Amino acid sequence: MERNSKSILSDLINMVMADGKIDRSEIEFIKKLAKKMGVSKEKTLHLFENPQPSKPLYSEVDRITHFYKLLLMMEVDDETHQTEIVALKNFGLKMGIRPGVTEQILKKMDRQKCKTLTAEEILEIFKIYYN
Repeated sequence: MERNSKSILSDLINMVMADGKIDRSEIEFIKKLAKKMGVSKEKTLHLFENPQPSKPLYSEVDRITHFYKLLLMMEVDDETHQTEIVALKNFGLKMGIRPGVTEQILKKMDRQKCKTLTAEEILEIFKIYYN
């Protein structure tokens, strides 16, 4: 189990709840991630009722990976609400991700037909701002 797996899953759950509703596809996505992280179904369901506070991620790779998961979580139900965008920006700020990165990613997603970006596209934007 990842060191911060429950905290990471809690962040994803908070992202899901940002728009005030939980879609089945969002729950399934969280369950899949939880399984990969070694968190049981029972503990995962418990996190929906009792999310844990965010914990700092110290490595840049961990922050980018977590931000990418949050981004995917926002898009998994094929709807993006303003409250989810605000939540994503706030998570980014708490993780030390520059606002320009988040804005570039959101702009690029808005231009895409399917509204998602590959990990490579995300990394390219990060490279621009962090080199």
